[in-house]
Amino acid sequence: MGDTTTRLPPARPVADGGASTDPLIAACGRNPERESLRTILDIVGVDAVGLAPFVLIVFVGAVVKGYSGFGASMLWVTGLSLLLPPLEVVPMVLMFEIVSSVHLLPVIWRRIDWRSVGLLLVGTLAATPAGVYALAALPVDPARIVVAVVVLLATALLWRGFALEKTPGKAATVAIGLFAGLMNGGVGFVGPAVVLFYFSSPIGVAISRASIITFFLGTGAAGAGAFAVQGLVTGEVLARLAVCLPILFLGVWIGHRRFESAEPESFRKFGLLLLMFLAAALAARAVWP
Repeated sequence: MGDTTTRLPPARPVADGGASTDPLIAACGRNPERESLRTILDIVGVDAVGLAPFVLIVFVGAVVKGYSGFGASMLWVTGLSLLLPPLEVVPMVLMFEIVSSVHLLPVIWRRIDWRSVGLLLVGTLAATPAGVYALAALPVDPARIVVAVVVLLATALLWRGFALEKTPGKAATVAIGLFAGLMNGGVGFVGPAVVLFYFSSPIGVAISRASIITFFLGTGAAGAGAFAVQGLVTGEVLARLAVCLPILFLGVWIGHRRFESAEPESFRKFGLLLLMFLAAALAARAVWP
């Protein structure tokens, strides 16, 4: 997808006795507040009309991240790609994922199941290159539909009350990580296998959520490192991140407060519904590229 966003041209100096040729200043007049707005628009990369949707998408994703611990990245990528080129969006979303996860670490630290997170990350990082190879060798849209159907069926099973009697062992946990890595490299959909793993285990929603957040911090850091090596984590990406920090922190705080007051079953149902939505979105992407 190309950059279809209409951007305002940079402000030009006013000639003696003339009017500014900058549209924003010409419409609103010149003052420090409006020139600050111009600076923000230039950093974010959208025009004045696109700023409100940009802020809303970042905020809603942050609330979802703070509440459930997952699902925000797909919301961010899908929504922001309507305003900015995807090549600019993906590195920025990885930074959103890392910063929001780090911001939550102090309040979830004691709840993290480090053993399962470590085993899942080992499997995921090991299998992701194989998934990338499969992406080059296999038709991607049928694979997306198959993954979406599997996730929907598994989610429906959990909705009907299925749960494991005990936490999976080391081999099973690594196997789930391997499967998540294949999905990550093949269809760019790492989350569902891990979320279903935790939602089906008997460790409880607080530990599950904390572990999910930590897992995505690990995969986000690995992804950001790969993008940085390719020169895609640029000063522009970091400047956008800096502008968005207050929105991210506010949304994450609201989402976390909502989680702390939620009933475990309500949280579980929200997470399963979110998984269903993400799976449906993946299938829709395959049918309507």
